[in-house]
Amino acid sequence: MEKDHQLTPFYTKLLEYAESNTICHDVPGHKLGHLKNDMIDYAGNQMYKLDANAPRGLDNLNRPTGVIKEAAELMADAFGAEKAYFLTGGTTMGILSMIMSVCRAKEKIILPRNVHKSAINALILSGAVPIFVKPYIDSVLGIANHMEYHDIETAIIENPDAQAVFVINPTYFGVTSDLKRIVDLAHEHDMMVIVDEAHGSHFPFSDQLPIGSMEAGADMGSCSLHKTVGSLTQSSILITQGPRVDHIRLRSTINMIQSTSPSSLLMASLDVARKTIYNDGPKQLPILIEMAKKTREEINQIPGLKTADETYFKTKNAYGYDQTKIIVKVSDIGITGFDVYKELFDEHHIQLELAETHLILAVLSIGTKQEDLNALVKALKIISDKYIPMELEPLLPKVKYVYPEAYTRPREAYHAPKKYVPLNQAVDEIAAESVMIYPPGIPIVIPGEVISQDILDDLDFYQRSGSVILSDTEGGYIKIIDKEYWEKWSDDDYE
Repeated sequence: MEKDHQLTPFYTKLLEYAESNTICHDVPGHKLGHLKNDMIDYAGNQMYKLDANAPRGLDNLNRPTGVIKEAAELMADAFGAEKAYFLTGGTTMGILSMIMSVCRAKEKIILPRNVHKSAINALILSGAVPIFVKPYIDSVLGIANHMEYHDIETAIIENPDAQAVFVINPTYFGVTSDLKRIVDLAHEHDMMVIVDEAHGSHFPFSDQLPIGSMEAGADMGSCSLHKTVGSLTQSSILITQGPRVDHIRLRSTINMIQSTSPSSLLMASLDVARKTIYNDGPKQLPILIEMAKKTREEINQIPGLKTADETYFKTKNAYGYDQTKIIVKVSDIGITGFDVYKELFDEHHIQLELAETHLILAVLSIGTKQEDLNALVKALKIISDKYIPMELEPLLPKVKYVYPEAYTRPREAYHAPKKYVPLNQAVDEIAAESVMIYPPGIPIVIPGEVISQDILDDLDFYQRSGSVILSDTEGGYIKIIDKEYWEKWSDDDYE
């Protein structure tokens, strides 16, 4: 039976409860906005009235049978999935749940090295063995992107006992691999395909965009609706299809890491975001894509600046590209993307998604206004006019991009005996923590990898550029495996 996507079952029931004047002797402690504080003074108590816990009639996320179940069924239908799970811990939670439900200790999973840190954490928690596929390195833009099909094929053939293939669809920069072909190949070898779609939640709603995980035939995917569809930050979904998915194990895994007090605000925002993108996305996304195209054309007229579009990425053997993203190469005028990122915010009140050495990235959605894009173009013109007369030397592309050598699996390194050493004494040591730049949250080194001088040089550059470095340690130190006790230690208890 055809679903009615005008309905918002959970949000409607939540609104009904918020307006019911029920006397609250349960949690949360703000009593639906009756407790006064600075945030309520600013936002009003309407938001707090919607922040209910789990009163009668509002269902339970850990075992939905009512309005959450109805809302999830609508979500699954919208995304072409058989089943959908609401997540209040972001796509991080979705990636943890997918990998942990598919891979047990010492089982293999094939995945690109430029995965988000959540995938590395899932390897630690599950004990799985990563078979890393090196992504395509774009030396012009200085970024890692898609996986090429023949590299996936080689990994599958060389590791026939792998449980799954993990694919990013799209990468942080909007580039996609040949997902349908990868899915078909993996299924031929009895492997599951699980997909990180943190930045691709809008794909199913326009045929001008790459295909989503469900259309490609993947078994599971996790989508950050908050990133590109408009739900509240930290709200995501996990979608599934096909007989390979063990829903009992998957539900058990989700419940293991999901809060028993999930935010009703986040769940309601998922419900209404689905209604909006399903009904309005097919009309508004083509308009947004055209706006982005014209903005790229205008930026390309600015001296020293150049955008990367779908045509560019296809010359780099990419399969597809998300045209709602705008990548601008700025390094030809002699400054870094980090410089432009900071100047746009400090001088022009424009917040970008991220910067890299050679580029900046803007992420658009159907909430983006034409005047917002006009402001970006205007600010970039001002920056160009400022730096072009200085005749600075263009920044040269990095000559080599070397991923660390894996010494042991992440879980073993995480539990192994450790010590702390200064960064300048860490060459050839084995990392016992992840070190990454945020955004995008892709680790430079992960537990179990050998620390090289190249890694330390990259880390030093990012620190000097003012990037946010995420790691367990501070003050110029890094956590490593203590080799003195390494041979005496056994990881049998941590399989």
